[in-house]
Amino acid sequence: MSTETGHVSSKEWNLHYKKFTPQEEKLRETLSTIGNGYFGTRGAFEGSHASSTHYPATYIAGLYNKVPSTVHGKEIFNTDFVNCPNWLLVQLIIDDEEINPLECDLEEYIHDLDIRYALMTRRIKFKDPKGRITEIESRRFASMDNPHYAALSYSVTPLNYSAKIGLKSSLDGTIINAGVERYKALTSRHLTPVDQGHIDEGIYLQVETNQSHVQIAMCARHHVFLDGKRIDPSIDQATTEAFASELISFDAVENKTYTLEKIVAISTSRDALTASPIDKARALLTRDISWEHLYYRHRIQWRLAWRMSDIRIEGDSFAQMVTRLYAYHLMATSSTHTQSMDAGMPARGLHGEAYRGHIFWDSLYVLPFFYRRFPEVAKGALLYRYRRLDPARTYALEYGYKGAMFPWQSAEDGHEETQIIHYNPVSGLWDPDLSSRQRHVSIAIFYNVWEYYNYTQDEDFLHDYGMEMMLEVSRFWTSVAEKDPKDNRYHIRGIMGPDEFHEKYPDREEGGLDDNTYTNVMTVWLLEKMLEIIDRAPEMLLKRAFEKIGMDKEEIATWREMTTSMYVPFIEKDLMSQFEGYEKLKEVDFEAYRKKYGNISRMDRILKSENDSPDDYQVAKQADTLMLFYVLSPDEVVRLLGRLGYEICDTDTFLRKNYNYYIKRTTHGSTLSKIVHASIAHHIGNHKEAWNWYVEALKSDIYDTQGGTTTEGIHCGVMAGAIKLVTFVFAGLTFEEGRIELAPALPEHWKRLGFRLRLRGRFYSIEVSQSEVVVRADEQGERPLMIRVDKKRLTS
Repeated sequence: MSTETGHVSSKEWNLHYKKFTPQEEKLRETLSTIGNGYFGTRGAFEGSHASSTHYPATYIAGLYNKVPSTVHGKEIFNTDFVNCPNWLLVQLIIDDEEINPLECDLEEYIHDLDIRYALMTRRIKFKDPKGRITEIESRRFASMDNPHYAALSYSVTPLNYSAKIGLKSSLDGTIINAGVERYKALTSRHLTPVDQGHIDEGIYLQVETNQSHVQIAMCARHHVFLDGKRIDPSIDQATTEAFASELISFDAVENKTYTLEKIVAISTSRDALTASPIDKARALLTRDISWEHLYYRHRIQWRLAWRMSDIRIEGDSFAQMVTRLYAYHLMATSSTHTQSMDAGMPARGLHGEAYRGHIFWDSLYVLPFFYRRFPEVAKGALLYRYRRLDPARTYALEYGYKGAMFPWQSAEDGHEETQIIHYNPVSGLWDPDLSSRQRHVSIAIFYNVWEYYNYTQDEDFLHDYGMEMMLEVSRFWTSVAEKDPKDNRYHIRGIMGPDEFHEKYPDREEGGLDDNTYTNVMTVWLLEKMLEIIDRAPEMLLKRAFEKIGMDKEEIATWREMTTSMYVPFIEKDLMSQFEGYEKLKEVDFEAYRKKYGNISRMDRILKSENDSPDDYQVAKQADTLMLFYVLSPDEVVRLLGRLGYEICDTDTFLRKNYNYYIKRTTHGSTLSKIVHASIAHHIGNHKEAWNWYVEALKSDIYDTQGGTTTEGIHCGVMAGAIKLVTFVFAGLTFEEGRIELAPALPEHWKRLGFRLRLRGRFYSIEVSQSEVVVRADEQGERPLMIRVDKKRLTS
C-alpha cells in the first residue's frame, strides 16, 4: 500500500499534512486532537474561531449539561457534552493590524501530530498583503503527567522586516456547542460567566454550566522568550464577560524568533478533592514549572504507555502509522487519569460533540484494548457502570422488569439519554426515534465484566462489584423472557438488536421486535457464565450478594431452564433469522438506490426521505445476527445452539451460509460493521476479503469514509476493533480457559508483527513473522499461562 495518500503522509510515528485544505480542516482537527483522559482539545489553529472551516473545542471527560429545546412545538431535553472554554486562542498582530496567516499567501504549511509523544505542531510561512513574510510555529500538548496542565508554545519569526508584533492570548468562555450541524436547531449555550480577570503573569476565567452547575476554571500564565532567553514584553490587559485576554507586545527584529509560552491549568468542581476549582487552578500555576519541564515529564508517561500498547508492523507503513494513531486516540480518550473522574467511555472520544458525548454499547469493542494492556483503565470504565446500577434498576422497574436495565445512551447520572426524535439530513425532518429499545447494551456490559475478570482474575473486583452487576443483568433478561406454552420455549419480545434500521414491525405501532437472534443467544451465553460463577463462588460470598439485591436461589432454577429452552428463529436449516419474521420483509433493489443516491450506507434516511421505512425491508445498518460470531467463537455459537436443541450441520458450512446471506443485505452504515465482517471472513478462510474489510476499517476515520462523521468526533469502536483485528486475526490470538493460543495468518507483505499483552498479572511479548512465533513472559506475576501455536504446545 502506498505510504502516502492524498495529503496524509504515513510516517510511522506522525500524522503529517503538508498543505492547508480548508474543506478537510475539521477532519484534521479531530485527528490531531491532544488529550490525556481528563480533557481533549481539537487540533484547530490557535487564531481560529468556530466557522465553516474551523471548530476549536475542548471537552472534559464526564462533563455534561442538560437543557431544553423546542422542536415541532414540543419541548425536549438533551444532555450535551459541553464545549468548555477555549484556552488555545492566540491572535497575531503586526503594527497594530490583526493578521490571519491562513488568509494570506501561504508559502509553507505543516500540520503534524507526533503520535509517540502526543505533541501537535503547526508551522506556517506566509506573505501578508503588505509583502511581509512571517513564519510562525506552534506546539501544544495535554500533559499525561499531570492532566490539569495544557501547554502551548507559539513562535514568531519576521523574515524580511522588523516591526512591533503583538500576541493577543485569551481564555474564551463565550463559546457554544456548534460542532454538529444537525444539532444546530437545538439549544447550544451551556456556559454562564462567573468571573474573569488577571493574575500574576497571566489571566483567569471561571464559568459554570447553566443546568448541571459544574464550575470550570482556567488560569493561563505567559512567558516570552527571544532566541531562548526570557524577555519582558509590554502587557495590555483586557477583560469582558466570560473573556479574559492579554496583549503581549514587543519590538521584533528581522530574522529573530520570539516565543510565547502559554501554560494553562484546568480544574472543575467535579474533580476529586476539589473545593474551589479556581483556587486549584491558580495553585497549579504558582509552581515553578516551565514548558520544557512539563513536556519532559509528559514524554516519560507516553514512553511508559507505548511500552505496553505499541503494535509493531514491519512491511506496511500505512497500517503501522494508523494503528499507532488509533491506539493514541484511545489512550487520549481514557487513561489512568480518567479513573477518579467517574466518566465512562464516550463512543466518539474527547474529540467532538457527535452522539452528545454519550456512552453506548461501544465498550464491547473498546474495553478489550484496555483490559489486555491497561486493566486499571478498563476497571474505571466498569465502575462508571456500577455506580449507575440504581438508575438501571429503576429503569427496569419502570417497565415491569427485575434486575438492571442499562440505558442505550448514558451520560452523567445513568438515566436514559436517548432522544425521542432524530434529525434526518436527507429529508430535513425530525423522525421518531425508538432506539432506546436496544436493551442489548446490558449484554455488552455483562460481557465486558466477564472478560475483564477472565483477563485479570481480579477477585476483589468480581466480589465487590462485578458479581452484583452480572447478577442484576441476568435477573433482567430472565424477567424480560417469557415462556410460551405453545412451544415450551422462552421468547424475548419488544426489543431491538444491534441493527438500528429495524425499530418495529411494519404492521405495529408499538416499537420493538420479537426474538432477535443475537439477543436470545447472548442471553443464554451470559446465563451460562453466571451459573458457572455461582457454582464456583464461596457460599458466604453468594449469600452476601443475594441478600444485597434481594434475590433467592429459586431464581437460578429458571436460569438453568432458559439455557436449554430459549427460542431462536431460523429461516431454514442452518440459517438463522435476524428476528422473528425477518425473511417475510421485502427485498431491496440496492443497485437502483446506488444509481440514484451513490452512497447508500444510511438506507434508513434514504427510505424515510421517500416516505418509506427500513422497517419494511430486509436491510441492515450493520452486523446483527453475525455479531454472534464476533463476540463468541463460531464453535461456541454452534455449541450453544446445540444445547438449545438446534442441530447444526457443521460449523464451517453454518458460518458461511449465514455470512453469505447477511452480507448481501447489510449497508455498513456503522463502521463497526466492517470489524465484524473482517473477523468472520477470516473465520471462513477468506483472507483476501478479511484483508479488504480490515483496510476499510483502517481507513474509516483517517479518511472519514462515511463523509463528515469523523469531523464530529472519532469512532472509538472502529479504532479499537481495527487494533483487535491485528492481534486476533493476523496474529490469530485467542485466550480461553487460561490458555494463550496463536494461529498466525499474516498478510503476505507483512514481514513481522509484534505486541505486548498483560494477562492475569503477567506481561507477554509476542512476535510473529512469516516463519516463526516468539513468545516471551516476564518473571513477575503469576506462573506463565499455557501457550499453544497452531494447536501445538510451546515449552516454557
